Amino acid sequence: MNIEEDEGKLKKLEDELQEPDFWQDKEKAQEILKEIREIKTKQASLNKYDKGGAVVGIYAGAGGEDAEDWARILFEMYQKFSEKRKWDLKILHEHRNDTDGLRNIAFELFGKNVYGVLKGEMGVHRLVRISPFSAKKLRHTSFALVEILPSYVENIEIEIKPEDLKIDFARSSGPGGQNVNKRETAVRVKHEPTNISVHVESERSQAQNKERAIELLRSKLFRVYQQYKKEELEKLKTTKMEPEWGSQIRSYVLHPYKMVKDHRTGIETNNIESVLGGDLEEFIEAEK
Repeated sequence: MNIEEDEGKLKKLEDELQEPDFWQDKEKAQEILKEIREIKTKQASLNKYDKGGAVVGIYAGAGGEDAEDWARILFEMYQKFSEKRKWDLKILHEHRNDTDGLRNIAFELFGKNVYGVLKGEMGVHRLVRISPFSAKKLRHTSFALVEILPSYVENIEIEIKPEDLKIDFARSSGPGGQNVNKRETAVRVKHEPTNISVHVESERSQAQNKERAIELLRSKLFRVYQQYKKEELEKLKTTKMEPEWGSQIRSYVLHPYKMVKDHRTGIETNNIESVLGGDLEEFIEAEK
């Protein structure tokens, strides 16, 4: 479902409904009313967080510098896509290596329908290319996990018990000025029953980072809750969850040919430079 398209169409149809001569053509009027009902039914069936912002996490897979460079490329791809959509971006935490590659990064996107648009991007993304880090110019396959979460989940949906949390503080390495970096403002919150953790260092105070980290932890638990039945979540608590890599959702091939292929929808293109430049609309629309 294209949220923005349907919203525009609904407004147009409802405007027609207000026209003085609307009922002159009864057959057409009934068709318009039917379309309005169908759109409203689809809207009612949405995840209620679709219209809000999203938090995106990108995690390099095994493979050292190649995988970490791939995570950087993916971040820049989503950054460019966000700029095209005029969304605002705020980095919550990033861990770079010595060559500017990303071991992991978490960033928040603010705008209309961000979560609804991006939630289908969640999964493992695979890159095949000649490694820029290989002296012998060998072909290398790299993986990175993209995680998409709603920016905020209501407290009543996911209960977090204080006794289940382990909270650590560290010096912030992110933006905020020298005074911030001298104090332990960065916060890492771990939910011990599930082994899920969140790291936030974007805010100026320890208290703000802690509050945001707990909110993001709730979003992560909400995602897990969506994937598993309620009774199965209790079983997971006793076995400790590990990071979920799963199967790849999309492949980006730069050698021996150029192609981007989505393995869920079958959509593919050989214009990989355009895709990595943020042109993701075709893949996102096909996934809805």
